[in-house]
Amino acid sequence: MPAFRRVRGMRDFLPEEAQMMKYIEGKARKVARLYGYGEIITPVLESYELLAAKAGEEIRSRMYAFEDLGGRKVALRPEFTASVARLVATTLRNEPKPLRMFCVGNLYRYDEPQQGRFREFWQSNYELMGSSKPEADAEIMMLTNSLMKAVGLKNFVFKVGHVGVLRRILSQEKVQDKVQNRIMQLMDKKEYDTALELVEEAGVSEKCLVTIQKLVRIKGGKVFEVLQSMEKQVKGYERAVDALENLREILELVSETGEKIHMIVEAGFARGLEYYTGMVFEIYVPEMSISLCGGGRYDRLIEMFGGEPTPAVGVAHGLDRIMMAMQKQKTLLETEEGKTVIVIPIKEELKGEALKISRILRDADIAVEVEVMGRKVAKALEDADRRKMDYAVIVGERELKEGSVVIRNLERREQKTVKIESIIEAIKG
Repeated sequence: MPAFRRVRGMRDFLPEEAQMMKYIEGKARKVARLYGYGEIITPVLESYELLAAKAGEEIRSRMYAFEDLGGRKVALRPEFTASVARLVATTLRNEPKPLRMFCVGNLYRYDEPQQGRFREFWQSNYELMGSSKPEADAEIMMLTNSLMKAVGLKNFVFKVGHVGVLRRILSQEKVQDKVQNRIMQLMDKKEYDTALELVEEAGVSEKCLVTIQKLVRIKGGKVFEVLQSMEKQVKGYERAVDALENLREILELVSETGEKIHMIVEAGFARGLEYYTGMVFEIYVPEMSISLCGGGRYDRLIEMFGGEPTPAVGVAHGLDRIMMAMQKQKTLLETEEGKTVIVIPIKEELKGEALKISRILRDADIAVEVEVMGRKVAKALEDADRRKMDYAVIVGERELKEGSVVIRNLERREQKTVKIESIIEAIKG
């Protein structure tokens, strides 16, 4: 038989990593509840047309797309927003606004596997649909800040921009949407020189070219000073000025919460997905060069899928990337787990009693394993020590005759005989 290997770009999560992933997922669910986001579950498989509609050429070319047995072209979801938009445009079209929705799960893109980038990856996704107000954008940023704090990350930074500033300058210069999308994709990859060449080739004015050249160099952590510098550059582009004012309102609201959030504003910051129309942001930690999450405003997507015009803002958090950041920062999990116990029968004939005692302990919400390898007591205790278990319950004939068992504290190397009815108190006590 051949030795089977994992498919390239996929991963196995062993118990410790799986525990960490589920811990982060649990925190994401808690944040969703605290902010009033209801969980939805969407299909992993969607129609290719839906997923390709506004994903951007970069993602379209990396989708796991194929024909199913019915001859339909389908694809594994590369992100959540298109599925949520479909749901809002159809099933939820008459629901009162705003809609606050949360989903979590695995996604697929045929990327080149490298640190922090795999072909199967996990995200928690939050969408706030129905509000065009800056407080909706501020809420999505605050929600993200809450999750980063909840998992225990330190020194994380928000990188913030507004695609409306650049897009509205280009639109005023009559640059086609298709060309704008390509320019944004290049800026997302920080290929500014190539992006500027494309701007020039689009036949824009000298003023436009100079303005964008200057804008892509403007960035910094003194948020409102950076916004002032951007304002000086965009004079004469009225709709770009409006976009900048929108960004100012959002960041003022975030600062008014009193939460000290480390932010950097970048005038040339864009994201690869084509559907963004307004404020965009990503989160970084010093230990990693890749973003942990990203989001922003997309006001025209629902309409594209046949729904009513619906302003919307959302964010996707990379759960596996957050896990990597936690590992690099050596973040300790806030475990709510109680004591762990091994139940060891001294003889084969006592296996039934051992299982009975394990059931009594589990009914009291205590995690229990039963010795199932037929090992002698000394070997079983050695194995329990190696796995850092807290207690061993040793089931012996003599003790059972008196309705008792031996409980050994594995850390202290102490043991005592207790009545079976007092066993829970002895362990939890």
